[in-house]
Amino acid sequence: MKTKVTIAGVTFKNPVMTASGTFGSGMEYAQFVDLNKLGAVVTKGVSNVPWEGNPTPRIAEVYGGMLNAVGLQNPGVDVLIERDIPFLKQYDARIIVNVCGRSITDYLEVVERLNSQPVDMLEINISCPNVREGGIAFGQDPKMAAQITKEIKRRAGHPIIMKLSPNVTSIAEMAKAVEAEGADAVSLINTITGMKIDVNTGKFALANKTGGLSGPAIHPVAVRMVYETAQAVKIPIIGMGGVMNAEDAVELMLAGATAVSVGTANFTNPSAATDIADGICHYMAARHVNDVNELIGAVHAD
Repeated sequence: MKTKVTIAGVTFKNPVMTASGTFGSGMEYAQFVDLNKLGAVVTKGVSNVPWEGNPTPRIAEVYGGMLNAVGLQNPGVDVLIERDIPFLKQYDARIIVNVCGRSITDYLEVVERLNSQPVDMLEINISCPNVREGGIAFGQDPKMAAQITKEIKRRAGHPIIMKLSPNVTSIAEMAKAVEAEGADAVSLINTITGMKIDVNTGKFALANKTGGLSGPAIHPVAVRMVYETAQAVKIPIIGMGGVMNAEDAVELMLAGATAVSVGTANFTNPSAATDIADGICHYMAARHVNDVNELIGAVHAD
């Protein structure tokens, strides 16, 4: 049974990876999960300098998932290079670094620092709805998304994945914009902007007022957007959004995703991603599918 998939010349042992911001850089999970069983570990977003993130409270449980307004808190690219990449190199999983920034210059500083590092791909986060400066503008404006893609592609020594925001009128238009400027792949969807108010206190549940909704509640939106994007571009898609089990992952692949990322599920089940990788194999065996690539875009109307 073949489970390998290839994205921009990079081969993954299976199509399952972790979603940025839900798995750290793997250190917190390594005592519970065999990282060798993952197709890739996607790091938490890393910036050129340390970011403190948003004030607390910044996480709230809601129907069908959670809201987060962490604000991309991270110790900066120097710590990633000195601590996290050497740790991840111990394992037989691809390394994808998620890059964030408040300006094109910020992004380029991180990308250039990573050019000499032994990582496999870069995922460029232009879509996080929790950062007031820069990120949300790049992720919601096709021209700005195209511009940052073009600049990063010129400087990057690794293939780049542009992570797209669902908080747009047309996800297909955004995907076509970044494909035209050289994106090697796209990942989607990031969180959907939401809000929760505590009816007992009359106060916002999050200090930031709004946050990113993730979890099973957004999965049908993710399936629809992956399908629409697959009809619009030729580059590979990494699908994510409410993937809780193997069936959810397969659904995204049938819609057109080459690989899938597991996010919020990691918080309730640390071994969710590896369980899903095993579950995909069970699904394939039950349906006599010999190659996981046969699932990609295989949805049909009749």
